[in-house]
Amino acid sequence: MHVLATAGHVDHGKSTLVRALTGMEPDRLAEERRRGLTIDLGFAWTELDGEVLAFVDVPGHERFVPNMLAGAGPVAAAMFVVAADEGWQAQSGEHLAALDAFGVRHGLLVVTKADRADPAPVLASARERLAATTLGDVPAVAVSGRTGEGLPVLRQELLALVRRLPAPARTAEVRLWADRAFTVRGAGTVVTGTLGAGTLRAGDELLLAGTGERVVVRGLQSLGEAREEVAAVARVAVNLRGVDRDRVRRGDALVTPGAWENTREIDVRLRGDKAADLHRQLVLHVGAAAVPCRVRPLGTDTARLALASPLPLRAGDTGLLRDPGEHRVPAGAEVLDPAPPPLRRRGAATARAHELGRGDLAAAHVRRHGAVPLARLRALGWEPAGVTVGEWAVDADLLAALPARAAEAVESFTAADPLAAGMPADALRRALGVPAALLPAALEGTGLTVHDGLVLRPEREGSLPESVGRAVAALLRSLAEEPFRAPEAGDLAALGLGPKELAAAERAGRLLRLTETIVLAPDALRHAERVLGGLAEPFTVSEARRALGTTRRVAVPLLERLDAEGVTARDADGARRLRVPRGRPQ
Repeated sequence: MHVLATAGHVDHGKSTLVRALTGMEPDRLAEERRRGLTIDLGFAWTELDGEVLAFVDVPGHERFVPNMLAGAGPVAAAMFVVAADEGWQAQSGEHLAALDAFGVRHGLLVVTKADRADPAPVLASARERLAATTLGDVPAVAVSGRTGEGLPVLRQELLALVRRLPAPARTAEVRLWADRAFTVRGAGTVVTGTLGAGTLRAGDELLLAGTGERVVVRGLQSLGEAREEVAAVARVAVNLRGVDRDRVRRGDALVTPGAWENTREIDVRLRGDKAADLHRQLVLHVGAAAVPCRVRPLGTDTARLALASPLPLRAGDTGLLRDPGEHRVPAGAEVLDPAPPPLRRRGAATARAHELGRGDLAAAHVRRHGAVPLARLRALGWEPAGVTVGEWAVDADLLAALPARAAEAVESFTAADPLAAGMPADALRRALGVPAALLPAALEGTGLTVHDGLVLRPEREGSLPESVGRAVAALLRSLAEEPFRAPEAGDLAALGLGPKELAAAERAGRLLRLTETIVLAPDALRHAERVLGGLAEPFTVSEARRALGTTRRVAVPLLERLDAEGVTARDADGARRLRVPRGRPQ
């Protein structure tokens, strides 16, 4: 399917022409048919030589220009209609300025009512005006919707036009601008729009971009027929589950979850009036949306727009700025950066204008943030920039500096807490200001490793601060005489060995901790196994205590550790016997 906007001032002539081409009535409101005046968007379609053409018939009267923009914004081609007996009108110029601002590049000029006046002068004048816009030198046809004169030629030109249109991106993410929203009894909320890219399927989950609400596609219609799937380009009606009618309005967008970001501030390039000449309060029209905005000039043709409500926009999107007070379109606007940096310092606007002029804004965005998920760059409309690490785009200078910064951070942490087992990996990540996915790159070539969530320097393993080492050595000398006479808590405190010191000594392999305060020499388990091997089996805790020459305070946790290590096995009555592991001589 191909979707064209029918633009131009003459309402009755446009509607008559669409009826002649399609056999359908585009004016759906009784008031429109009574007054011969298009008030809101109308829709009709036909098939020509196997090609389906849908027309969005937009209002021509100046009072309904916002409705016209809602219909023309999402389409890629236009049929521009001028009446031979009325000629070029002020609203013809506003419609053309709108198409030019939207950047519409494909079109066809039709001079209607050729049976009422000589169409040649109007055709020549209108074609010259269109040639000065993005439409360029378009084909032109003179027709009469009443007599049928020129309609065969018009159909051929329409076919040629749609066959020149670029192929739609049917695998792209969906962004459907709602140009109508209404309720159908028994079905619920229905939204219509022009699907410019992507594919919609019954059962799809979408986001209502304005509110973030998740909705489900209950059903689809296109050209009046129910469909399980509709691919771009197409006029589509979407029956939604999960949202009330009063939550959806014209200009809202249904989008693929996770693929778009809402923004309230955008940097744009202007085509038309200079930035400094624009009124500070205008209306941005993009897709079917119309949002008031505040304009801040940056350079001659660049500006920052602060939007009254958020929109799902990407770099490369085009829209227009309209001055409703003066009833004109002063400029078209191309989105350069949908996530611009704040402008806080003196001269920031000028510096930003220079940056916008240099281009490569994706790389500038990555430089500002250091690391950006590739999915976010795509959501902003940019290709990957910087260095790709997994699913992240990383600034090359940051990546090169990370190992030295990581080594310095770990060294500072160790100096501040020499008894710590290591620096928590998450603490290092926060210190570096990078995502966890970049930690391996940050540690590359540093000699640092990650074990159990801690960043360690291998050469420090087994090392202890000098004072702690002396205290541990003294403790071990006392244990050499009575290996299972663990010191009391007071003795440990007198040596300066608190919980942190004991934990560090255990990590260094200098002590064995049975509990927080019961410590033995590191070879105590092997020594105990040899001693217990001399007892008749099974043996009791008391027998083991006497053989080991210790107290019940030490014997109980020591035997429990031997149980856990598989050295001893406990019987149902609490007595124990030695196990003989495979490969160990009896």
